[in-house]
Order: sequence, then C-alpha cells, then structure tokens
Amino acid sequence: MITPCWSATYYSYGAVSSWLIRDPQGNKLMSVPQSVLEEVERLRAELRRHDYLYYVLDQPEITDAEYDALMRRLQELERQYPELITPDSPTQRVGGAPREGFVKVRHSSPMLSLDNAFNEAELRDFDRRVRELLGGEPYRYVAELKLDGVSMAARYENGVLVRAITRGDGIEGEDVTENARTIRSIPLRIESRWPAIEVRGEVIMTKRAFERLNAERAAQGLPLYANPRNSAAGSLRVLDPKITAERKLDYYAYFLLGPDGQPLLDSHWECLQELERMQFKVNPHRKLCNTVDEVLEFALAWEQRRHELPYETDGLVVKVDSTAQWARLGWTAKAPRWAIAYKFTAQQAETVLENIEVQVGRTGVLTPVAHLRPVQVGGVTVSRATLHNEDEIKRLGVQIGDVVLIERSGDVIPKVVRVVRPGENRRPFVMPKQCPVCGGRVVREEGEVASRCINTSCPARLKESIRHFASRGVMDIDGLGEALIDQLVDRGLVKSIADLYRLRVEDLLPLERMGRKLATKIIKNIDASRQRPLPRVLAGLGIPFVGERTAQFLAETFGSLDAIAQADVETLMTAPEVGPKVARSIYDFFREPRNKELVERLRQEGLQFEYKPVERRGGPLEGLTFVLTGTLPNLSRAEARKLIEDAGGKVTDSVSRKTNYVVAGADPGSKLDRARELGIPVIDEAKLLEMIRGQAA
Repeated sequence: MITPCWSATYYSYGAVSSWLIRDPQGNKLMSVPQSVLEEVERLRAELRRHDYLYYVLDQPEITDAEYDALMRRLQELERQYPELITPDSPTQRVGGAPREGFVKVRHSSPMLSLDNAFNEAELRDFDRRVRELLGGEPYRYVAELKLDGVSMAARYENGVLVRAITRGDGIEGEDVTENARTIRSIPLRIESRWPAIEVRGEVIMTKRAFERLNAERAAQGLPLYANPRNSAAGSLRVLDPKITAERKLDYYAYFLLGPDGQPLLDSHWECLQELERMQFKVNPHRKLCNTVDEVLEFALAWEQRRHELPYETDGLVVKVDSTAQWARLGWTAKAPRWAIAYKFTAQQAETVLENIEVQVGRTGVLTPVAHLRPVQVGGVTVSRATLHNEDEIKRLGVQIGDVVLIERSGDVIPKVVRVVRPGENRRPFVMPKQCPVCGGRVVREEGEVASRCINTSCPARLKESIRHFASRGVMDIDGLGEALIDQLVDRGLVKSIADLYRLRVEDLLPLERMGRKLATKIIKNIDASRQRPLPRVLAGLGIPFVGERTAQFLAETFGSLDAIAQADVETLMTAPEVGPKVARSIYDFFREPRNKELVERLRQEGLQFEYKPVERRGGPLEGLTFVLTGTLPNLSRAEARKLIEDAGGKVTDSVSRKTNYVVAGADPGSKLDRARELGIPVIDEAKLLEMIRGQAA
C-alpha cells in the first residue's frame, strides 16, 4: 500500500512487479521493485509506531538494538533508492548542514502571552470577569499544568509536518523546522481529518536531560546552563540540527488550530483529546472543571506533588473550555480574556551566602555565582544561586557572609531574593580585573551590565571564538563545524585561533568520523581562508560590537589592521557608524596583550592585514539603495548583498524614504509592509539579476 504522500507526490502506478518513480513534473527517475516499496512502507510504519510507544506513551515494546536494526535497514534501502526518501521518513529526523541563520515567519494568528494570577483572590477575580462578560451563560474550565519551556507552532499539510515556528514576539517567529524534526515526540506524519492544521505546544527539556547536559558540560570544563527552560530555548535555536537532536528535547501539544489560526473544535477539552488521537504527546495531568473551586483543588494537589514530575512546572494554565466563548470573551492588547496562568507559590528558604565566585561564559561574560550553605528548597538541596551581574549584587546589597532568602520557582539554579540579616564578618564582592580562567583583562563597557574577558583565546570562550571565526559570513572555513571544533579544543590541538593554520591532515585523521579525503578538504579550506580580505579578518577577531558591516567601514577608513590597532578612541570614531561605545571596545581589544599576540601570529600565518578596495567603475546599480527581506530562491543574503555592491549599489538594513528598491523573497518580514507604506518598489530575485545585468532599470 503506497502512502498518500508517495502517491500524490512521488509515485504513479506501474506494473505489478515494480513502481515507476516520477518527480512532480512527471519525469521518469527510476523503477523500484514492489517488494522494496512494501518493505520501506512496513519499516516506516513500524518505526513510527515504536517512536510513539517510546517517546509519547513511555511504553517501549522492543530494545534499542532492535529499533536500531530496523532503522539501519530503512537507511540502507533509502541509500539504494534515494528517490524514495520523503520528508516524513523516520530517517529524516536528523539531517542537514548547519544553517546560516533563521528566517522570520508570520504566525497564522497571534501567539499571545497570558496574564498571571499569583494567588486565590486573583484567580477568583479572573473567574468573576469571565462570568460577567458571558452574562450568566454557563461555562467550564480546562486546567492544565503549565510547562516551563518554549512555545512553538507546528504546521501540517496533508498529514505531513511542513513547518515549525517559535513564538518570537507573538506576531512572527523563527522557522526552526529542521531542528523540530529532531524532537522525537513531534510526529513527522499524522492521521488527520483536516487537510491542514496547526498544533501549538511547548518545547521542554526534562530534569533528567538537563542534569545530563550539565554533567557533560561540567566534565568538559564548560559553564553550566541555568535552568531547563533556557537550555530548551537555546537548544531549539542552535544552527546545527544535530546539536538539537543531542539535547533530547520533548514537545507537549496544547492547541489544535486550523491554517487560519482558529480552533477546529467547539471544545478545548475535545481538542486535547483529538491531539492524543493523532498521537501527539498531551499532558495527562489536566482536568475539566465546572467551577473555579475545582480549579483551585486541582492546583493545590499539584503544587504539593510538583516535584514528582519529570519536568519543571510553575503553575496551571486555566482556559474556558468553549472555543465559541473565546470569541465572545475576546482579547486585551496583550493576552486573551478566556485564559490565565495561575502561578504556584515560589519556594523559599534562608541560608548563608558563603562565597561568590565568577563563572566565565562562552562569549567571555563574567557571571557571579553565590555559593550557599546547602539547604532544602521544595525537596531539592540547593548549594548555589545566580547573582546575574554586579548591578544585581549592588541592588540587593548582598555581601559574602550574609544570611539570604533564596527562591526556587521553576529554576534549577535559584535566585537570591534579599538579605535577611547581615553577617557578622561580611565582606563585599569585587568583580575581578583579570579573568579567573586565563588572567586576561576584564572590561565593562559604559552602558553595559556585563563584564567580559576580552581575550579571544581564553579557554572558556575559545570554542565560541573559533566557531565565529570559521563561520560563513566571516572566514568561511567550510567543514569546520561545532562537533569538529569541540574535538580540536578538547584534545588540545587548537589553543588559539591561530593554531588552525598549523593543523595538518595527520592531526585530523584520529578524530571521530574523519577520513583522509575529508581531512584534506578541511585543511585546504583553512589554507584558502588566508586570502579572505581584511574586513573578514577584522570581523573574525570577535571584537565586541564589530560585525561585518562595521569591519568593512573600519577597513575602508583606515586601510590596514595595524592602523586600526594603533588608533585612539577619537580617531576610531571617524569611521562611519563607529560611536564611543564601539570605539572603546576596539581600543580595549587591541590593548589586551593576548590579543596582540594573536594578531601577530595571524600576521605570521599570512592573513590579509591590508585593505585592497574593489575598484568599481560605475555599475548598473550605482547610486541605488536596496533592502533585502525574506528568503530568496537561489541567493543567500550574503551573496545578494555582494552582487548588489559589486554592481555599484548599496544595501541597508532598514527601509526608509531613501531606499530605492526592496528585494523580497519567501516569508518576508515587516520590511515589506514598510515598503508598501512608503510606496517603494518591491522586486524579486529575478528582477534584481536583470538589473545587475543591465537589462532593466
């Protein structure tokens, strides 16, 4: 039996013994034995069933080894017959190279946040407002545990997952489809009675997955994540889907909507049941309540049992059940009037703040962490709490030795709320002037709350420095991905960006998943990066606030890296778009001895320190200003920008009356709306290329 996706998209009926595979245009691609199609179909059905049993119901029927054997067989058949690969195949859970960035996508209807009720009186006040607005009409509530994660919308067409979008600002979010595919509790294919649906839910990281992730980071000497929610958010938005897959995220569905963003059924309770029938993971801890008293009873029961749960929860979400009543109750500017978040009481305890130590993050930011006398808070032993930054410490007036009140409200790492009483031998905390990891200079820019180590080669931030240096828009070293960078640093092969240029093929061969052909290619790509122009080198140094655009302006203004490094703050401010904050950051960077050493090593490795401006003799786009929005069909943002600038045009980030053209691709953002408001011409990629070739004006 051929799946609907195949018959509609890939297949046409052929002879009994084989199937003729055609592309959407009807072109013949290959002939596949019917026995192969039947086996592929059977394997996919089996794997989907076992995914549902394991990741949704937590009732596995086979061992991991048996599951892996099924997956390997399917992968083998798809390698033999690549035309059989479909987006909903279980083999497509993890795949794709790291992307350059995320595309903004507008939501079908706003993903609004909820108003909060922090006590019984506020919840009863919400109930009173509902009763009055409905004018005595009967109503009931659905009470669900509020999960502490990241909201995400998943869109399905003809039963197949086609797009996943983060909440973002509620109006538009980021397309994280490839990352969402790696989350095993999100089905890639569903049985739906509607041709198109949207499922909204929460991406979370369980307590166990969070503890495992932090244990791995601790073993590698990396800073620990603060809580599961932040870890889930960061994991969902990493540019490499393989990293998302490793983080073991989970997804709980809580809204069933049509493609227009409106509910598909009259009852929210029935929507949750329908989601379960479609094999989504829906939180079983929910209750249909006829009164607000029943809601409060449900809340009290789970507030006392919350520590039994495998995930973090900080309260309930209470929704009116009737979706028709949603429309009558309506919305405020920020939240629906038919739903509210009822927060559990924060868990607090008193203890002694025994010391404050500094943790250095991957971007060089120094974060003070309170080390506490161990104390039980809500069934968990707490021995440290975040203090965020110097300003927070001053606001609290806290010193080492004080008795403090700490609060744990959904966070694994709690926070210090206030000083209960000063300690007898209290002493103030002072942010170190040298990095506790590398001894490099610590700088706090004016107007910034964060102090940071500015040594690019600091071990605490080295991996992030290399990742940035090798990225596509900077030195563009293809093949130097996050997994390889981890190995290079962990094995001591690279202790500075400059060490990349001393690597040999033989150094890479012992690394995981590395063959001679790939190692040779990577070394060749590293060597080729020596020819990247000065603006790329400057951007690759990781100077705070200096991106590609600022690096270009600096190179054009000063002509060489040495001139930039030797300039004082006032001189640096002569470059376009370089203000006091950016100038001070550049000045401080080149006064750090370790950064000076790095620059000299890069000079010895033959990187480009002189600016060689591209000679432009007019050009078909001379004098024209463009803005890019959306995803172009063939060109990346960087490629389109380069083509425009090489043809004499200018690219800016915002639409104004000085903009001549807006180039729009798929899923354009608010820039398109702004262009239409101002009456600025909107063109597509094809029109842009015509203009560059001088065929259109």
